[in-house]
Amino acid sequence: MMKLRTLIATLSFAILLLNGSLAQSQNLQKISIGFYNLENLFDTIDTPEVEDSEYTPGAKKQWNSKKYYEKLDNMAKVLSEIAIDQTPEGLAIVGICEVENREVVEDLVNHPLLKARNYQIAHFNSPDKRGIDVALIYQPDLFELESSFPFPLKIEERLDFYSRDQLLVSGKLLGERVHILVNHWPSRSGGEERSMPLRNAAGDLSRSIANFIYSFDPEAKLIVMGDLNDDPNNASVLEHLKASGDKSLTKQGYFFNPFALIHNPDNFGSLEYRGKWNLFDQIVVSPALTTVKRKKWNFADAHVFNAAFITNQDGKYKGTPLRTYGGNTYLNGFSDHYPTYIILER
Repeated sequence: MMKLRTLIATLSFAILLLNGSLAQSQNLQKISIGFYNLENLFDTIDTPEVEDSEYTPGAKKQWNSKKYYEKLDNMAKVLSEIAIDQTPEGLAIVGICEVENREVVEDLVNHPLLKARNYQIAHFNSPDKRGIDVALIYQPDLFELESSFPFPLKIEERLDFYSRDQLLVSGKLLGERVHILVNHWPSRSGGEERSMPLRNAAGDLSRSIANFIYSFDPEAKLIVMGDLNDDPNNASVLEHLKASGDKSLTKQGYFFNPFALIHNPDNFGSLEYRGKWNLFDQIVVSPALTTVKRKKWNFADAHVFNAAFITNQDGKYKGTPLRTYGGNTYLNGFSDHYPTYIILER
């Protein structure tokens, strides 16, 4: 009889634990936040003050309205599918780059595949010579915008240098204040080493913006995202931005960079160049998002969205992102970058 009572008591305790676990699981909120380099989302109009003639009907690429709307279809399809396995409502917040102006972003968010999400836009025209900008779109039911502001990247000894602004957006993510900094750092044009100081300067700017926010709120929840044109182990990210895959360094004020833990130059990243994989598209989080606190957002995991439909399935570039053009040959693809995203939980 004692053994039976012990067995019943043990089973009852196990059921209580299971019910408690289920209740916790049911109460766990998840939210997804992403970044995507849209690879030249240009309209078809030649804007005189910027170098956008490559994407006009008379240029070699023969960019026209049909291709533009196909590009919108493709971008909307990708954005509509990212993270829906974990967050059925889709990405709450998305940083984007390589967009020509606000109008192309408006066309994108009004696409039938995205319209129900009612994405709103934070965008400023940047001084980039090609006329490309960064922007942020967000679902207002999930994120309440409080402010947005562009920070220009200026190089003292390069008065002729113009690049994308860094876009700081602040607001409340289901009631909890977060700050998002959207980036598109200078490219490796002219060679990685020669252009490195420009990206180091971009990393310094991002870090100075972060430090400014910390001066008001040392526990600020800050997310820095973008196409950094450098990998997680490059100096611009590791030393200037101070973002590391070593979570213990958050005690010294470093950002936590989960993408440092999943990048593999041989076979995994967000873009491929001459047989080497880079992971330029990173999302890093401030120390306050790495500590699990009751009823507060915290970082859960990070992903590269490399679905089969946005990947070359055969040929020389099999297994790499299916882009819009190969040279001047129209491929009706997506982007030369895969999108990335993170999951927050509370």
